Amino acid sequence: MDIKVTESAPAKPSNACLVIPLHAGKKLHGTAADVNKRSGNALTRALKRGDASSDAGKTLMLHEVDGVNAERLLVVGAGEANKMGRADFRRYCTALADSVNQCGATAIVVQLDSSLFVVDEEAAWHAQTLAIVLVESQYEFTLHSKQKTSAKRLKKCTLVVDKKQARACTAAAKTGQAIANGQAYARDLGNLAPNICTPTYLAKQAQALAKSTPKLTAKILTEAQMEKLGMGAFLSVSRGSRQEGRLICMEYRGSGKKTKPTVLLGKGVTFDTGGISIKPSASMDEMKFDMCGAASVFGAMRAITELLPKCDVVGVVAAAENMPDGDASRPGDVVTTMSGQTVEILNTDAEGRLVLCDSLTYVERYKPAAVIDVATLTGACVVALGKVTTAIMSNDDNLADTLYKAGQTTGDLAWQLPLWDEYQSQLDSNFADMGNIGGSPAGAITAGCFLSRFAKAYKWAHLDIAGVAWKSGGEKGATGRPVPLLMEYVLNNA
Repeated sequence: MDIKVTESAPAKPSNACLVIPLHAGKKLHGTAADVNKRSGNALTRALKRGDASSDAGKTLMLHEVDGVNAERLLVVGAGEANKMGRADFRRYCTALADSVNQCGATAIVVQLDSSLFVVDEEAAWHAQTLAIVLVESQYEFTLHSKQKTSAKRLKKCTLVVDKKQARACTAAAKTGQAIANGQAYARDLGNLAPNICTPTYLAKQAQALAKSTPKLTAKILTEAQMEKLGMGAFLSVSRGSRQEGRLICMEYRGSGKKTKPTVLLGKGVTFDTGGISIKPSASMDEMKFDMCGAASVFGAMRAITELLPKCDVVGVVAAAENMPDGDASRPGDVVTTMSGQTVEILNTDAEGRLVLCDSLTYVERYKPAAVIDVATLTGACVVALGKVTTAIMSNDDNLADTLYKAGQTTGDLAWQLPLWDEYQSQLDSNFADMGNIGGSPAGAITAGCFLSRFAKAYKWAHLDIAGVAWKSGGEKGATGRPVPLLMEYVLNNA
C-alpha cells in the first residue's frame, strides 16, 4: 500500500473515499464542520435522521456528496472531541479500515484532525498507528490457495495533517508500514503448513532476508555443529524427527560502531506433537503455530531491514520439530545442556524450554545489552492471561517495564509476572540439576524460572505468547504478535 502524507486534500482521485471523524455534541468539529458547510448540511441531516452516530466505531458511508472531492464520504464516530484514549483511537482506525474494505474503494483520504489526538501522544504516533492498522487490514493468506484475492483492494492512502506535523508524520507512517509488513511476514510463516515450514525452510528464509541489505548476515548452525558445542537439550528435541534442527542467527549491524546488540530469540518448534508425551489429536493441527515466537523474530528482522535503524540487533531462531520417533527422548531421560547443567526430561511436551535454554547459553558470545526470548511456551499462560496479553518475566525490572510500556504504546499488550526464587524449588529433581517441568501450579512462571537459570550473564526477558500468537475457530490463523511490541522496543533503543 502507498501511504502518503500531505498538508491538504488532493483533487478528486479516482475510486476514492474521504474519511472524517464525527464527535459527540451539538456542534460539529474540524473537518466534519467544514464538510457539512460545503455539502449543504448533509451531515446535519444524517444526524437528524439517525443515520450517523458519534459513538466510537460507528460508521456511515455516503455517496456522491456535494462539495466533497471524492466519490464516497465515510463518517466514523469518534466519541467526545479531545478525549480519546489509545484503545479508542485504535478502534477508530479499525472501524475505518473495515468500512473501506467493504465498500471497495482503492484509495482513501484520511483527515487526521487534532480533535482525534490522544492526550500526551504526538501526531506521529497517530500516523504510525493508522498505517499499521490499514496495512494489517489488507492481510490475506493465499500461499496455499488458488482462490483469487478480493477484486478491489485498498492501494493508496493519503493522510492529511497540519503543516507543522507533516515531516514527523511522514516518517511515522513509513515506520508503521514497515512494522505491519513485518507482522504480515510473521503471519505468513506462522500460517504455512508444517510440511513446508520446516527448520531448513526457516534457515533459507534467513539467508534470503540477508540478501536484502549488506547490514544483515545469516549464520546457520547444523545439528553436527550444535553437538560439538554440547547443546544436548536442544538436540534432545529434534532427535525424534527426520527434519534436522537448525540454530539460525541473523546479525544486523546498523550502528556503525562496536556496540552491544539486542538479541531477539524465538522458539521455532515448527510442529509439536508433544513427542512421547503426545498431545490429544483434537486441534493438534494448530501446533504448527508453535513456531510463532520464531516467526515474530523473523517479522521484526524483516521490518528492521526495511527501516535500517542505527542500532545492532541479532535475531536468533531455535528451529526444531518435536516428533515421537523410536529415537525420540523419553520421560526420565537426563540431558546435559551447553551450560553444563543437567536436566531430567519429565515431560517431552515441555520441549520449547529445552531448545531455548541452550540457545540462551549460545547467545552469550554476542555480549548482548539485553536478550528477549519469545515463545509459545505454556498453556498455563493462556489460563492466566487469556488470549489478550503476553506474559513478561525478567531478571531486570527496568527491562520488563520498558517492554510493558512498548506494549501499551502499540496496543500489543503485555503484563509482568513474578519470577521469585520461591518458585525455583518446583524444578527440583532427584536425578539431575533440575527437571524440565515444575508441576501445574504457576506453570508459566516455573517455565520462566527454568529459562532464568540459563540467562544469568545478561539482562533478559521472556515473553510467553501462547495466548496471543494465533486465533482459533473461524478466524484461525497467526496474529504476528508481538512484532509491534518488539519493534517499539528496538526503535526506542536506536
